[in-house]
Amino acid sequence: MTPPADHGFSTRAIHAGQEPDAGTGAVVTPIYQVSTYKQDGIGGFRGGYEYSRSANPTRTALEECLAALEGGGKGFAFASGLAGQDTVVRSLLTPGDHAVVPSDAYGGTYRYFNRVARPQGIEHSVAATHDVEAVRAAIRPGVTKLVWVETPSNPLLGITDIRAIAEVAHAAGALLVVDNTFATSYLQQPLALGADIVTHSTTKYAGGHSDVVGGAVVTAKDVTVKGLEDIAERIAFHQNAIGGIAGPFDAWLVLRGLKTLAVRMERHCDNAEAVVAHLAGHPAIEKVFYPGLEGHPGHAVAARQMKRFGGMVSILLAGGEQAAVDVCGATAIWTLGESLGGVESLIEHPARMTHASVAGTELEVPRNLVRLSVGIEDADDLVSDLDAALNAHG
Repeated sequence: MTPPADHGFSTRAIHAGQEPDAGTGAVVTPIYQVSTYKQDGIGGFRGGYEYSRSANPTRTALEECLAALEGGGKGFAFASGLAGQDTVVRSLLTPGDHAVVPSDAYGGTYRYFNRVARPQGIEHSVAATHDVEAVRAAIRPGVTKLVWVETPSNPLLGITDIRAIAEVAHAAGALLVVDNTFATSYLQQPLALGADIVTHSTTKYAGGHSDVVGGAVVTAKDVTVKGLEDIAERIAFHQNAIGGIAGPFDAWLVLRGLKTLAVRMERHCDNAEAVVAHLAGHPAIEKVFYPGLEGHPGHAVAARQMKRFGGMVSILLAGGEQAAVDVCGATAIWTLGESLGGVESLIEHPARMTHASVAGTELEVPRNLVRLSVGIEDADDLVSDLDAALNAHG
């Protein structure tokens, strides 16, 4: 049976929404690769299934698991992280509304607000979300409907105090959305800290194997805001109306990935700490960004709201932009590529890759920045490979 909320994280990850198949006893949720369903008379839906854009049993299993892992009321699975974010915005904002977005947001998120939402009449302001007063100042009373947060942020690994920002947002009648992709539901529980909605790119740690693209949205239980009495119902309506849903095979891949999320995240964190310990004193490195470092400005907050500090590390190269580019191309085990959160370690140059879309804006990242997605290989091999690249080109 589906485990109750007080069961441990891994128990929920393996069992929530995933009953053995009633017909065969299969212990793994089947891939229901189907578009439509036989009706027992007009409107006689079996299990509520009519058409797979509206609902699919494999996707239902994933959505129930996602909600259980975040401690939420309702989960939704999408074709990509941005499809989920777009559905949240379209569900909750109308022309004339305003959102506050982070000053170090993921480039794709900022591009969406700046070049998709804004031309449709939805305004936004940029604020350093680690600064509570900066967020308070950016809110337009009566107009701001969403405060958007990433913590840790991409790629500078900034930390936002979720509980403090939730209080500020709610005092202004706004909802707080937290992108929990970097931390994962294993390391951080934003809804328990006062957030109203959590988003993920399930392409990353949730899937965990670089073989699927997907997104997730989870709403808190019993969220009510004036004029938006049931957030989950609004998102469910728009998920179906817009149609950017996760297909059954993609949902199955993410569901499989979630089963090992806890054990993978422990290894990601172990390896990241080993890499950081080596890089912290390296002469080719100007600065290391990692919330586990005591000198990180968000260390105390991260220690309070995260189980561990994650598998993402960013560094500034003392040799400048060309050194950063050369190091990215010189590793053997670290693969030069976009994305993150897979079992394999990835290295990239954000200014030219994942964050090229924010060049020339308030969110522009340093040209000598390198982002590391630390995988689950042997830590000594990762350190040696990175060290060789830094010594040759740093």
